[in-house]
Amino acid sequence: MSWYQYDSNSNLILALYIQPGAKHTELVGLHGNALKIKLSAPPVEGKANKALLKFLAERFQVSLRQVSIKQGAQSRYKIVEIYQPSLGPQVLSTDDCLE
Repeated sequence: MSWYQYDSNSNLILALYIQPGAKHTELVGLHGNALKIKLSAPPVEGKANKALLKFLAERFQVSLRQVSIKQGAQSRYKIVEIYQPSLGPQVLSTDDCLE
């Protein structure tokens, strides 16, 4: 299984592993079947989730409304949906994570 897939409506579904409270926000690589992302935002009061959504919206060049957490809002493992992205998952690629 890959860390990304498209659903029947051409929405991009991402399996992510999030490490909040890091020094910098950055892509790390694969963590099992998920893409690991370090976030500089702390995991309090939804700040890390908001930072993640903003980071993904900027990377995919979509509005914040087009990015949503479908599963795992209170977990490090998250399933995120990008609604009708014009860019593919390669915008999140590191050397070792794009299959």
